[in-house]
Formats: sequence, structure tokens, C-alpha cells
Amino acid sequence: MDNSKVICFGRQLGSGGREIAEKLAKKLDLPLYDKEILALAAKNTGLGRELFENADEKASPNIFVGFARSYPIVNESLIMQESPLSNNALFKFQCEVITQIASKGSAVFVGRCADFILRDHPGLFSVFICGNNKDRIERLCRLRGISMEEAIKTIKKIDKQRSTYYKYYTDKTWGEASSYNVCINSSVLGIDGTVDAILWLLEKKEASK
Repeated sequence: MDNSKVICFGRQLGSGGREIAEKLAKKLDLPLYDKEILALAAKNTGLGRELFENADEKASPNIFVGFARSYPIVNESLIMQESPLSNNALFKFQCEVITQIASKGSAVFVGRCADFILRDHPGLFSVFICGNNKDRIERLCRLRGISMEEAIKTIKKIDKQRSTYYKYYTDKTWGEASSYNVCINSSVLGIDGTVDAILWLLEKKEASK
């Protein structure tokens, strides 16, 4: 029986989602994959990493809705119409990396629609981390050394970008409770408290099997 688990995080910018995922992975002694996915996709394809970074969590400018919904059984005629350097093609390469990693054992993933790509994995546990605007703005100012005005502008831009990307490739709503197993406001419990809450939920999930 396969007891591997894949824990996938969605997160608002400034919510501490990346740090929470990192601490959780450390406590569970699991590998964490965030931008590492881009490096692996670049290595597997021989394409430059900057191509994946430029397309990272951005919906394709081309009208090709439903690409991920057909993954991994992809309509080859549609693929042939795509440039190997298009956002859709680059997303497909990332899908392959995420699927390969999950097939080898337990792991923690951050963003990149991993929760949807691995939706049929029996050990999937998907989490969305949000936060109060005030806390998110202060966190971004502190971490990036930017002004409050710049932090507000950046949060709006990145959140919109992630929301559009998630909707485009999954046809689900980013940040909506029904899209995930659980949504947690990190402002309520704090970073470490949120990590502990997720660990508790994972234990309950395992006990219910």
C-alpha cells in the first residue's frame, strides 16, 4: 500500500505561505519544491531556466483554456499548435516534473497548480494560506525593504496574476475554500501556529483512513 503524501500549498503574497510550507516540510522531513520545479523542468528539457521563470505562475496569452484539465492525456493536435516556448508548453513541462516527483514519494509543493495536477493522488492534502491585509503588507515591507505603497501595489499585482493563472489551468477559483482541503488565515495563528495546525489536520486525516 502506498502511504506517500503530497502536500500542496496555494498562498496569498505576504501571507507567509512559503515559510509555512518550508517549516512543515522540515518537521515532516520531506523535500520541498517551489522554484526547484523550474530548475528541474529546465534541466529535463534543455531550455533555459529564465524561460520558465518568466512564465512562472502566469497564464498564457494564447486562448488555450483547459490545457491542464486534459493533462496527462493531452490532445496532440493542440500541442502541435503550441510553440515549445509558449507558456502552455512550459506549463506542460512543469506538470511532468511535478507528476514525476510525486510518483517517487512524499513531497511538499508550493504553487504552480500542483494541487490540481496531483488531484488523483491518494495522499493529496491541499492547503491555501491567506492573511489579513495589514499583516501581509507589513511582512512584504519587512522582507523586501519596500514602502507600504509599493507593497500594496505588488500584492494586488501578484495575487491577481496567481488567481488568473490558477483559474486558467484548473477552471477553479484561487483562494476559494471549495478548491482546497483546508484554508487557513495565518494572521490568526501566526506562522508556527499555522504549521502546527496543519500537522494536526494531517494526523487527523491519517487517523481517519
